[in-house]
Amino acid sequence: MSENFAELFEESLSTIEMAPGAIVTGTVVDIDNESVTVHVGLKSEGVISKSQFLDESGAFALALGDQVKVALEVVDDSWGETRLSREKAKRAETWQALEHAFENTEVVNGVINGKVKGGFTVDIKEIRAFLPGSLVDIRPLRETAHLEGKPLEFRVIKLDQKRNNVVVSRRAVLERENSEEREALLASLQEGKDLKGVVKNLTDYGAFVDLGGIDGLLHITDMAWRRIRHPSEMVDVGDEVDVRILKFDRGKNRVSLGMKQLGDDPWMELTRRYPVGSRIFATVTNLTDYGCFAELEEGVEGLVHVSEMDWANKNIHPSKVVNVGDEVEVMVLDIDEGRRRISLGIKQCRPNPWDEFAASHAKGDRIRGKIKSITDFGIFVGLAGSIDGLVYLSDIAWNEPGEEAVRRYNRGEEVEVVILSVDPQRERIALGIKQLDQDPFTDFVTINDRGALVKGVVASVGPKEASIRLAEDVVGVLKASEISVDRMEDARKGVSEGQELELKIISVDRKNRVIGLSLKSKAIDEERTTVQEHAERARKQGGSDGKTTGTLGDLIQAQLQGNKKNAGS
Repeated sequence: MSENFAELFEESLSTIEMAPGAIVTGTVVDIDNESVTVHVGLKSEGVISKSQFLDESGAFALALGDQVKVALEVVDDSWGETRLSREKAKRAETWQALEHAFENTEVVNGVINGKVKGGFTVDIKEIRAFLPGSLVDIRPLRETAHLEGKPLEFRVIKLDQKRNNVVVSRRAVLERENSEEREALLASLQEGKDLKGVVKNLTDYGAFVDLGGIDGLLHITDMAWRRIRHPSEMVDVGDEVDVRILKFDRGKNRVSLGMKQLGDDPWMELTRRYPVGSRIFATVTNLTDYGCFAELEEGVEGLVHVSEMDWANKNIHPSKVVNVGDEVEVMVLDIDEGRRRISLGIKQCRPNPWDEFAASHAKGDRIRGKIKSITDFGIFVGLAGSIDGLVYLSDIAWNEPGEEAVRRYNRGEEVEVVILSVDPQRERIALGIKQLDQDPFTDFVTINDRGALVKGVVASVGPKEASIRLAEDVVGVLKASEISVDRMEDARKGVSEGQELELKIISVDRKNRVIGLSLKSKAIDEERTTVQEHAERARKQGGSDGKTTGTLGDLIQAQLQGNKKNAGS
């Protein structure tokens, strides 16, 4: 009997490869809480940790008598025990499966579980493989989160068990899968066709959608009728979406897709729903430096330009008037359906302070206000309703240049002004300071018009003219040519500063506030009067003997020549 057992044992050993690392099939003979005992036909059984038999979900499913493959680690150690490993057997089985897939160009299943330099790591059962970044998809992907942690199919493109090196490609699988579907899909694609697709990738300008073998671009402007800032507001990677083919270039295999085209265009008959001048409530969706965008309804936005936000301040920043999400009342100012643009106004829904000012104030009214700013051309005065009026330099003082008079005023100072004009249409209010007082120039020329004789004192003398003070704040001009009937080149030779003169007003320029004076005209008038008197006497004397002494002009000319001779002597 013992001889028969020995023969049987030797026969069993001859059928088992005894080298460490060999993969053998054993029978489960015992299971306890921590280990599994497996008999592989050797002198002793091997005890393997129970954890090595857990499946991918962590479950244990072995029973007594089950056949399992294990790896021989040590056939007979110093204690006479056999050491076995289920993990090494699994790895060996996986390597065999990888070799078979590599030789027969078959796909294997794996899970992307991490990123490394140049690509990703992929777990294929007990083997960790490398997936180059360029072989993840047919097209480069910026985001791969939607692929990680999910079972995917790969093609083994490089295998070296000695170096434990496995390289796989997902792109090769996709290209093979898509080749037949792609050809069929390309043949069926046509512009205007509606179909379903899966969002593969998002960019700043749109989303790439897998149509089942070919990718199409869903541009951000074709996602919704309303304005969106990023495609993620509408779709996420992995979403199944309904799209319409807008354009298909068969030569380049480029497909342009649209989502908003599946619904009605909200811009149709927009002018009927929102006539120009109508007032409606809209929601502020975005702020910019030049205004804000407000949504009238889903897919319809209008622009409220910064100049249409506030009556008083044309350059106010939109954030000081509204915030994103605010519901505000707006007026439709203009609609351009061709360019899909709506101009809206906020200030038009509020009282116009220019109209209110014009209704409550009239020309000539005296009002008070604080100086808001001083410019090169005048003074801006703050008025009721947060609007401004302007005092031009020429309206600051009667007898002082505006450039000098304006220096007496400071920003923030309260001043009294007179309303000169109100133009609510042009949003302009003209004010005056000098009009608060009576104009001495106007008063003077009202009494002393052209031809009148006036008295004055020489205030200053120059080569060309002299300034004559006629009254307080009233000055006339005596040019050198008007000093004497004789030609005079230098006024300083005819008059002197402080000299009191009687002169004739020969011109009045009310616009430029200039009074022209003349000594020569006064002298000529006096000579004419003397000659007329002389002529009258001569006529009376000539009338007694029937003779005349010449015309009046001859007499005047003779008188002037006589005066010159007397002056010369």
